[in-house]
Amino acid sequence: MVQPTKTRISAAEYFALPEYAAHNLIQLIDGEVVIGMAPIIRHQRIAREIFVFIVLLARQKGGEAFDEPTEVYLDENNVFQPDIIYIKPDTTCTVDVKRVVGAPDLVVEVLSPSTAKYDRVQKYNAYEANGVGEYWIVDPVHEIVEVYVLGEAGFDRQGAYAKEDTFKSRVLDEDVAVKPFFAVGA
Repeated sequence: MVQPTKTRISAAEYFALPEYAAHNLIQLIDGEVVIGMAPIIRHQRIAREIFVFIVLLARQKGGEAFDEPTEVYLDENNVFQPDIIYIKPDTTCTVDVKRVVGAPDLVVEVLSPSTAKYDRVQKYNAYEANGVGEYWIVDPVHEIVEVYVLGEAGFDRQGAYAKEDTFKSRVLDEDVAVKPFFAVGA
């Protein structure tokens, strides 16, 4: 069976689309426009707990934390809206009026059924290729946080951490207890 050819567009073309202005949950993923649906409440609760944790650390250690729908321009083919990003005080990315340009130091994506493939494949690859220092993939169904850290040859899998685990975040320079992220109800 022949697969249809997908039309890929650049970030400049993406920003000019009427859909870009009309939707809050729109991303350019590997040159393709992806319009998302609002996440379920559990997704939002988990993202909120992680965001609050990172915001409080940023207040102590410096840097900034942003949550969705903050736009991150990684490259000409990838403009994402991660659930949470953290930018260290000495970051190499910039924050302009509309978006963060460049690779944040930490990116957190909370999986949803409609976005899991993008988060695990295309976004993972783009975050790795563009130099994101640490990437967390949060699985609400299995209550696991997968942590990837940027090494010399790309992302290294630090580990997968269950509800009762604690891990050391290299970017945050902090021990992270997983349990509070998932203690939010259904």
